[in-house]
Amino acid sequence: MSENAKSQFNYRIYYEHTDAGGVVYHARYLNFFERARTDWLRQRGIIQSQLQSELNIVYALTTANIQFKKPARMDDAITVSCQLHKIKNASVEFTQEMYRDDGTLLATLYVKVACIDVETFKVIAIPQQLKQELLSEPRF
Repeated sequence: MSENAKSQFNYRIYYEHTDAGGVVYHARYLNFFERARTDWLRQRGIIQSQLQSELNIVYALTTANIQFKKPARMDDAITVSCQLHKIKNASVEFTQEMYRDDGTLLATLYVKVACIDVETFKVIAIPQQLKQELLSEPRF
């Protein structure tokens, strides 16, 4: 499979994201990465609440490998990228990066999510239509 281009999303670090020293708390990085993946899906017309209500599927994080490079601080403007890395039968892999607006790489993430049946919470195959949407170009 050919790699899709990176999509990038701009966010701001607020007080609520930081510890007492004004540095982003380590777990909050995952929140920004999650937000970027959700925005990446939305660009392709994939709305997670609709997947749950219409197809009875959700995605569950199975692997997250984060590498912290430099600290993000209160009031930083950041850009978080999301790129589809691989689609398998029942999972999707993404690579992501977080940069400060001055170009400093703050963190990288490799994440794998599995397609889960809402009622049984068992891993299931990704529907073909959803695979096509994941491979599509952004709509906006």
